[in-house]
Order: sequence, then structure tokens, then C-alpha cells
Amino acid sequence: MAPRPASTSTVSAEDTHKAADQPQDASRAPSIKYNTSGEVDESIVRAEGEDRTTLFVWGLVTAAATGGLLFGFDTGVIGGALVHRDVAADLGRVPLRNFQKEILTSATTLGALFGGMGSGILADLLGRKFVIGLADVIFIIGAVMQAVAFGPNAYWIMAVGRLVLGFAVGFAALIVPLYIGELAPTAIRGRLVTLNVVAITFGQVVAYLLNLAFQDVPHGWRYMVGLGAAPPILQICLLHLLPESPRYLLRNDRFDETLVILRKIYPYASEEQVNLKARVIATSVKQVAGASSGLVATWKRLHFVPANFRGLVIACGLQGIQQLCGFNTLIYYAPTLFKSVGFENSLVIGLVISITNFVFTLVALAIIDRAGRRRIACYTIPGMAAALILASVAFHYLTLSTGGVLPDNGVGLNSTFAPVVLAAMILYVACYATGIGNIPWQQGELFEMNVRGMGTAISTSCNWGGNLIIGSTFLSLIDRITAAGAFGFYAGLCALGAAFCWFLYPETAGLSLEETREVFSESFGIKKANKLRKDKEQALRQLRGTV
Repeated sequence: MAPRPASTSTVSAEDTHKAADQPQDASRAPSIKYNTSGEVDESIVRAEGEDRTTLFVWGLVTAAATGGLLFGFDTGVIGGALVHRDVAADLGRVPLRNFQKEILTSATTLGALFGGMGSGILADLLGRKFVIGLADVIFIIGAVMQAVAFGPNAYWIMAVGRLVLGFAVGFAALIVPLYIGELAPTAIRGRLVTLNVVAITFGQVVAYLLNLAFQDVPHGWRYMVGLGAAPPILQICLLHLLPESPRYLLRNDRFDETLVILRKIYPYASEEQVNLKARVIATSVKQVAGASSGLVATWKRLHFVPANFRGLVIACGLQGIQQLCGFNTLIYYAPTLFKSVGFENSLVIGLVISITNFVFTLVALAIIDRAGRRRIACYTIPGMAAALILASVAFHYLTLSTGGVLPDNGVGLNSTFAPVVLAAMILYVACYATGIGNIPWQQGELFEMNVRGMGTAISTSCNWGGNLIIGSTFLSLIDRITAAGAFGFYAGLCALGAAFCWFLYPETAGLSLEETREVFSESFGIKKANKLRKDKEQALRQLRGTV
């Protein structure tokens, strides 16, 4: 094996042969030095071809990421439903006021907040795959409830359907990136987790295409929301193809099943490498599993072990930045907003926004492991702030003649500045999708195994808490401080987010899950992470030079 950094473990060739001789005995792991968090670094075993994505890995990630598509679809479809010509009459709310729109929009976010809090615990108790299936069932129930909202209580049936749907969104938002992160090889983990965000943005594109398809169909909003049941039905059909997470299996002493999965993930590796990788992961899982048990003990370990708490601060901070920057105002309210700005077909503008989001998420997919999470965040979040400042200035001049008020149909506005608003929003979305739209979902890599479920649940709850604040206040905020003031306020929050990333967020690209834990052992570890990555790159160059 190539030399490893002093803070992580090394395994000799002799240990590799021992692993091959005794593949079933997970307890008889080779002589391994543990890092300061008590975990063993899985990446000490370099499996042949582990930086290559196989059809099996792409297939299981794509099947799992259908949950992300559901997430994106159900956050995007409400924008079209709210501006459909029949929705107010069908729900018995004519006109459909801003605060009523905010209730329908934020109901999903409220459900997601509670769903995100509980899904991590369920994932640890019942498995990652079980929670994915449970989310599918809840998605179907929520979609059907919205589509069949009839009668004098139709508005509240719709609201409850949105709330139920939110639980599924919360489950999917947490469990899918966690599941993919635990299955993915270290070298391509960021890319594969980002694929889930690609699915989310693709779901938003699909939602807006359906919005356009049904905008002139009588009661077409019912078809918009009802078709949300189709993707979860598809994922349920694919669920039997998904394996359970190797780390979850090893936590429950299912070593043989783990070997079967690892052979498929690393098809180019030798049997010795696969066996040793399984045993090293098993040693890590058992080491940290013995450190605490039960919800109270896990909560204490998450908050009172300094390395765990630092990871939690980073995860919660990134999730908060993702929402408080105001992006989801565009996803939820883009048709409403651009109709007020004066664009004739606001759904087309919403589609442009969602396509921009999708395209630049593909850019993130290509660069996130190469450029690094920290570097991308430090460049793109200031870019978001600049775009929002431009939007704020454009809204100011757009509404000069109306005293800062945005009318429902754009009448009385200075239309010269409408294209500037659109250009600013496209720039903003491009920066968001390349950076903070993806980076927080790498959160599973910030926690050790025995607190990963609870840690990601808490940080995801921060995401939904911020989303709830934004979604339930955006239209009211514009009414109170004008559109120029609202977007200037979001620009200020982006500036604070950029400072957070610059001073606290270390680079984790290319580090294994266990190495990332080592980064937080003494501080937030920006310099330590850079040194670990540099040492690892040097070791890999030496390894390639001896092959």
C-alpha cells in the first residue's frame, strides 16, 4: 500500500492476505490505527478501479435519486397550480389571497420539517431502504389528497394534502443523499450525491412542463398535483433492486450480504481488496456503535463530542444558508412574481428559471469533486449576493412609478427594467445551483456513523425551518418592504453566508467519511483538511508510480 498521512491508518500487504484467508470474521480485522474519532478509515484499502463508475452504481443511484425527483416535482408544481385560472374557485377562495397561497406553499415545508426530524432515527432503526419505501407511500397519499380536494372544505383538504406530502419530502431529502453517500466510493462520492440534486432540479423542470401543459385545461391544476403520484409508484417498483447500505448491514452483523454488495460496487477489485474493505468498514462501524446507544446517548455524543458538534455546526449552517438566501421564493412563486413584473406568460419564465437550475446543477455534478466544496461555495455565494443586489436595484427602478408596489399584472411598471430582473435572477440561480444548492447535501460526510442519522436529521430540519420562514413570508415581505427591499435583504443574508463558509467550512472533497471526522478533531480544520488532501494526493501519486 502507498504511504498514508500520519493521522490515518495503514494496512500492509500481509494484512491483505490475512483478510482473504478469513473473510467471514469481521472481528479479526488487521492491525489498524484508529483516528481520533474512534473510526477506521475505509479508504486505507484502495480497491482497484474504485474511481470508475459502473452501470450497477449508476443504476442504484438513479433509482434512489427518484426520491429527489419527487422532492423537486412537488416543490415546483405548486407555482403553476397557484396561478391556474380555476384553482381559486375550485378551492372556494375567490380571490386566493397572498397569505392563503403562503399557507398552501408552506404546509409542505412544515411537514418536511417534522419528516426530516424523524427520518434519521427511522433510518438508523429500520434501515435506509425502508425509509425510502415509506416516503414513496406518503408521496402517493399526499398527491391523491390534493387532486381530489372537493367540497366546501376543499381548501383545507388541499392544505392537509400538502402537509402530508411534506413528510415524504422531508424523508426523501434526508435519506436519499445519506444512502447514496454510504454506498458511493470515496473518489466519486460528491459526484454521486450531487446526482440526487440533479434529480431534484429535473423534477422542477418536469413540474413546470406539466404546468404549461395543463395551464389552459379546465381544472388542470388537479392534474398537475395528481401526477405527483407517478414517480413514487415507479420507485416502489424499483425498490427491490436497491441494496441496503453496507454500513447499516454491518452495524447489524450482516457481513455476507455486505460482501455481495461491495463486489458489485467494486467489480474491478480483487477478492482480497473487497474482503479487507468490508472488514475495515465493519471494524469502524462496530467501534463507533459501541461508543453510545439510545437516543439520549446519541444526542449527547452529537453535541458534547467536539468533533461531532463542529460537524453539526457546519451542516446546519450550510443548510440554513441554502434556504435563507431566498432561492425557494423563485421555485414556489416564480409564476406569481413574474406575472407581477409584467411578463405575459409567467409559467414560461418559471420554466426558464428551473432549466437554468437544472443545467448548472449538471455543472456542479462535473466539478464538485475536482474543484472542491469549499472553493465552489466561496466563489458562488458572493456571486449570488451580487445578483440579488442587481435585482434589488432593478426592482427599485421598475416600481418607481407605483411607489414600490408590484401590481398583479404589471400595469404601471417601467418595463425597461423587467429584462434586468430576469437576467439577475438567471445569474442568481446559476450561482446557487453550482454551489450552495448542492453542497449542503454532502452533509452525511460530516458525521461519524453512530450519529450520522441524528446529525443529518437535525441539519435537514434547519433546512426546512429556513424554508418554512422564507416560503411563508415572501409575499408578505414584498408587501411590507417592497420587492427591492426583500431582495436586498436576501443579498445581505448571502453575504453572511459567504463569511460563514470562508471562516468555518473546510474542504472535504477527496476525503473518506472517516478522514472527514479527523478534520474536526481539534478545530474546524480548514488547514488540517488541506494538509490531509495534499498528503493523500502525494500518496496516490507514489502508488501510481510503483504500479
